[in-house]
Amino acid sequence: MNAPTAHSHLLPQLNLRDVPAALLEDLKSRFGGQFSAALVVREQHGRDESAFDVPPPAAVVFAQSTADVSDAIQLAARYRVPVIPFGVGSSLEGHLLAVQGGISLDVSRMNQVLAINAEDLTVTVQPGVTRKQLNEAVKSAGLFFPIDPGADASIGGMSATRASGTNAVRYGTMRENVLALEVVTASGEVIRTGTRAKKSSAGYDLTRLMVGSEGTLGVMTEITLKLYPLPEAVMAATCSFANLADAVATTIQLIQLGVPIARCELLDANTVRMVNAHSKLSLREGDMLLMEFHGSPDGVREQVQTVQEIAAEFGARAEDGAFEWATTPEERTRLWTARHNAYFAGIQSRPGCKVITTDTCVPISHLADALLDSVREAQDAGLPYFMVGHVGDGNFHMGYLIDPAQPQERELAEQLNHTLVARALRLGGTCTGEHGVGLHKQGFLIDETGSGAVEMMRTIKRALDPHNILNPGKIFSL
Repeated sequence: MNAPTAHSHLLPQLNLRDVPAALLEDLKSRFGGQFSAALVVREQHGRDESAFDVPPPAAVVFAQSTADVSDAIQLAARYRVPVIPFGVGSSLEGHLLAVQGGISLDVSRMNQVLAINAEDLTVTVQPGVTRKQLNEAVKSAGLFFPIDPGADASIGGMSATRASGTNAVRYGTMRENVLALEVVTASGEVIRTGTRAKKSSAGYDLTRLMVGSEGTLGVMTEITLKLYPLPEAVMAATCSFANLADAVATTIQLIQLGVPIARCELLDANTVRMVNAHSKLSLREGDMLLMEFHGSPDGVREQVQTVQEIAAEFGARAEDGAFEWATTPEERTRLWTARHNAYFAGIQSRPGCKVITTDTCVPISHLADALLDSVREAQDAGLPYFMVGHVGDGNFHMGYLIDPAQPQERELAEQLNHTLVARALRLGGTCTGEHGVGLHKQGFLIDETGSGAVEMMRTIKRALDPHNILNPGKIFSL
């Protein structure tokens, strides 16, 4: 395997397309108050949580129906102008940036839960429904949707990036949990993929093709998902260790023994300090595992006993205060809210900073090799950082906190990121476990899959979007 190319982290050169005034007039005529060319609205839709600085789109269309999405894309296709889908703007890799100009297609108003089929454990939603909104809608049926990337992201965005998050170790990712889609193609045609049945052998798996395509092959307008029964019993625990190596070793042993843990998150001591300051907590400031267990009361107790015994082997003993339980819903919510706010805790720790993030995933047997060296390199470099990991499935995130006025800091962060990803690829891992490729990881994608595989992706893109109007410049260049 070749090492990642030296410039694989750089933003592709902008190739801005002019948006004809006639298109803007057509959009304004069709959409009226659902259309805006105001600078403040365009700027809001021209930035995400990435560190890229790109000019905003020429206009924004607020879709409220599948027909709106179809009409907007048909008009854009007539003028061969890019269309960039927009959900809630929580992307970390520049997915929603208008790198080749065009219009932003905001689907956040398409936020209806269309059908809850409790008997079949499925639900159909529009793309603007958020994760929290969905769970609020289905909890009265005794069900929940477990994919939890931290941010209250939209289901459309989560599907487009093949998101996962804290529960993936038990419930999988969006790839396993999206059953069917309604999609508007680059020509404005509305198609359906998949069904509510649990399996199918009918033709190409177009659902999986669309999930993770980052808006480059179609715009999702309806999404059918798997649901799960709310667990009978839930317990959470914090487990502090003297060093990262012991925390990682505990995780590896838990997974290799087949303990059905629902969540297993790792924060290093540096990140725990940031979280305490941001969320006004008093967590023990050491390298920490934050875990959650789902199941029957007896099953949870068995899991708890096993985890306590393994953690004690690596120095985290309950009698020493290193192992603490959060049994009430309020305590669990407080802990997981703090974990989900780790990104913002990092930003708050250095006011005015930008974040260069990465999210590699490696086979669990190589987690220690990948994670420990990455943290050590960040510490040796002296660059402020935070580290969190969905370590139960070998996935971890580094966030390098840079001063945007100091180009050398960005270069240092990208060098650390480059080294981290190269290591993950050598160990049989991936350059992105859940954020997606977007702008930031296009070179790394070639290093991971090879030029032949990327060319196959380009062939699919050209076939389905011959004029390259759907979120162009993302995943790979044409």
